[in-house]
Amino acid sequence: MKQLFGGLFLGVGILIMTCSGLCSLVVVVTGFGMALQDPSIIILPLLIGGIPFALGFGLFYWGKWLLRRSDDQAM
Repeated sequence: MKQLFGGLFLGVGILIMTCSGLCSLVVVVTGFGMALQDPSIIILPLLIGGIPFALGFGLFYWGKWLLRRSDDQAM
């Protein structure tokens, strides 16, 4: 059961990090012209996209920990 949830957390974490990172990248690239005028606008995608990215990384790390933990108890 730990392997199932570990794999699910790992996969969902990767998907969330990928979608959040790509969305932030698109916002930064499309707003590059405005960022040349006001450099502080680059922080906005980091705030909006950074929180889901951090949650995705947490799920990824938790899933990795669960998968590693289930192997340790099998021995």
